[in-house]
Amino acid sequence: MANDKGRRRRFGAIRKLPSGRFQARYPGPDGVMRPAPVTFETTNDADDWLAEKQTEIRRGDWIDPYAGGVNFAAYAATWVKDRGLGVLTVDLYERLLAKHILPTFGDGDLDEITAPRVRAWRTDQLANGSKSVTAKAYRLLKAIMETAVDDELIRRNPCRIKGAGAEKADERPTATVAQVDALAEAIGMRWRLMVYLGAYGPTRPEELAGLRRRDVDLNELRITVRVAEPERVNGRRAPGATKSDAGTRTIYLPAFLGRELRWHLESYAEEGPDGLLFVGERGKPFRRSTFGRYWRKARAVVGLPDHFRFYDLRHTGHTLSTRSGATLKDTMVRAGQSSEKAAMIYQHSEKERQQEVAGMLDRSVRKARRAVARKPDDQASGTDLARDD
Repeated sequence: MANDKGRRRRFGAIRKLPSGRFQARYPGPDGVMRPAPVTFETTNDADDWLAEKQTEIRRGDWIDPYAGGVNFAAYAATWVKDRGLGVLTVDLYERLLAKHILPTFGDGDLDEITAPRVRAWRTDQLANGSKSVTAKAYRLLKAIMETAVDDELIRRNPCRIKGAGAEKADERPTATVAQVDALAEAIGMRWRLMVYLGAYGPTRPEELAGLRRRDVDLNELRITVRVAEPERVNGRRAPGATKSDAGTRTIYLPAFLGRELRWHLESYAEEGPDGLLFVGERGKPFRRSTFGRYWRKARAVVGLPDHFRFYDLRHTGHTLSTRSGATLKDTMVRAGQSSEKAAMIYQHSEKERQQEVAGMLDRSVRKARRAVARKPDDQASGTDLARDD
């Protein structure tokens, strides 16, 4: 290839433009000639740029300058689709994209998302939303852009803010035994067992939604968690596996829940072995919004703070089990939690131990209830079902 003066060049070509500046062009690995994105003041400057481009190609670092001209919204939609994610994760990602990411980046191409734009976007998100949601949205954006790097559509991930994706979880509150009893009383007879299983099971809301009659063993006083049925944003349930392999488990219950469990089966559970343990007033799978109304009213009656979630009942159960003498592994097995620590592989919590933990939990709850009953100024509260057998 020759330049304007006829001198042969080993790589690329340089020509002088009518403006007096110089344009450099080079052949990509595919043989297509591509111009530099800018013009140069001197031929030496153009020569230096061509030398850098030739080095990139030799090292395998070259990226097609037009590859990044892919619409971000379309790429993100494909990214979510190709991950093979669970339906709840898809719901979360689509919600984060729609509300927090696409309004800023959706109309542009991948190569138009720069580090300064990402910093400005995050600053705006923090100013107008929560830190937790901003961190989630940032992690999602970073993951999508990292895949774009792997696909050789962009050279470098523009999401380079240290610690921007980290979330600092607040210490979750716990309830006392008396408050759990008060919640069970205030929420109504149909839902009281759900409160007790949430606290002393302890089971997740989506696990409670999937419990059936066949999962209940009254003789051994235990429930078996086999599936989870979380509710999607459209109100439909998404039956599937538990949160992790550890989530599929058998939970031995404290003895004081025997009467609660038996009475609920007789009064509210669907008939047949596949009948749901918890259903709404119309005999259909309960909706999160409906149960939420009962939960918020009961929480207000008991005087618990607005940020106390149903999920925090699990924390209450963990705390009480630990105080009762359960080991970390015991509580992990009971709650269906997994651990990445290798030391946990060599610790075991079998049936006998889980029954012991249930017994310790039973004694702790009974002791706390007796302490409340002994207070002379306290009035008896709750129905007979809230008292010991």
